[in-house]
Amino acid sequence: MLARIAAGYILLVRHTTRWRTTGEDQAATLWADGKPFMLAFWHGRLLLMTVYWQRKVPMNMLISQHADGELIAQAIGRIGVAAIRGSSKRGGAAAVRSMVKTARAGECLGFTPDGPRGPRMHATSGVIDVARLSGLTILPVSLSTRRHRALNTWDRFCAPLPFSKGVIHWGTPMTVARDADAATCEATRAALEVELITLTAAADQACGRVPIQPAEP
Repeated sequence: MLARIAAGYILLVRHTTRWRTTGEDQAATLWADGKPFMLAFWHGRLLLMTVYWQRKVPMNMLISQHADGELIAQAIGRIGVAAIRGSSKRGGAAAVRSMVKTARAGECLGFTPDGPRGPRMHATSGVIDVARLSGLTILPVSLSTRRHRALNTWDRFCAPLPFSKGVIHWGTPMTVARDADAATCEATRAALEVELITLTAAADQACGRVPIQPAEP
């Protein structure tokens, strides 16, 4: 029942939010060519991303195996977004295999580099590992809305409100060669973290919000 209610609320917010996008050219090209890619965004923006994702493009989000993850998985499943269950701590290896298999089948992936438990806005290496194994391009992205509640959770989870305006900022695409060494992978991870922090601050400011800051590592 909670999943049905959550899904209905997501659809309400989706149909009453007007979005303005910047930097979408790369994503649009990949969509037009039918090429999958990996969305990378902070865990606190997960619900906002679900609201925004309206394209008829298969999307698979990595969702934790915790109880709250089960609710999220069931809710987004009702609006056409699939869930791959797992995290760096529980079911991680199986989740990576499933994501790579899904990518090779031509479907997009959604990855929160600071999930499922933080620290907030600090990227782990998991997204780099999946990109290296799958060959997918990483597209950093962040978004915000004028009307939302930043909850008092570890990730300052953004719960959007209906009848609002939103901004989505796409960042610079990143790729990871299959034979990339540890130093290259770490440099890409660090660059992704900086890019997402920058995009998030810009999206919040564009919506008249005080930017949410990274947690202490």
